[in-house]
Amino acid sequence: MQAPEITRAVAAATSIASSLGLTADDAIVLQASNKLTLRLLPCDVLARVAPATNQVAQFEVDLAQRLAESGCPVAVLEPRVEPRVHERDGFAVTLWTYYEPVTPGEIAPADYAHALDRLHAGMRELDVPTPHFTDRVEQAQHLVAHRDRTPALADADRELLGDTLRSLRRAIGERGGAEQLLHGEPHPGNVLITKNGLLFIDLETCCRGPVAFDLAHAPEEVGEHYPGVDEELLRDCRILVLAMITTWRWDRDDRFPNGRRYGAEWLDRIRALLDR
Repeated sequence: MQAPEITRAVAAATSIASSLGLTADDAIVLQASNKLTLRLLPCDVLARVAPATNQVAQFEVDLAQRLAESGCPVAVLEPRVEPRVHERDGFAVTLWTYYEPVTPGEIAPADYAHALDRLHAGMRELDVPTPHFTDRVEQAQHLVAHRDRTPALADADRELLGDTLRSLRRAIGERGGAEQLLHGEPHPGNVLITKNGLLFIDLETCCRGPVAFDLAHAPEEVGEHYPGVDEELLRDCRILVLAMITTWRWDRDDRFPNGRRYGAEWLDRIRALLDR
């Protein structure tokens, strides 16, 4: 979001909170990208704000409720208001519990793996319509194939990403292993360290696929503690995920901080991994 849009989004969130009986005299921006994450004060509520055209907000609300009810380690919605998507001034707003962060530090790989295993166990019990992980790969392939979307990507790098996405998508699919509902992006940025333990957030990226696709987003050490890992499949998924996020950094509309620098570094990393 750009500055004028952020101002409007903050106003929409505080207005909705106030109309629901939550005192929201101030808002602290915690994250600003394609959507806005706010801490509303003094009611101490976390608000997630996205353009109203974003149709995944209700899916995320419904899924978070079901997972929380089954005891999965996920952030929960604000209990003082009805759990639903609120719309105002072209924005969709969802209200969540704000978790005071504990002392920052590295997450122990064993704890990370245990929390992700618990999340996957709960997700296996749910039957909800979600995209397949290959749909997200296809989105990255579309960016690579269309120069107008990735104009700064050099020809050699475009060929590298295109070949990597295509070959690993096929190789992972041909394995024919078990698939289930996944978080989609359980990287450290989507894990909260709270007094209640580790909690996963941002469920809007959920998809179906092998658990190795989720593990590929976590630090490598986490896979060493996750039960029953197919190491070869996990290796392929790690390179595939790296190719996907590298492609997104070259999208002309990407707003990731220092995105192009990371994109260049990750291209070198992909080459190194493939050379092994």
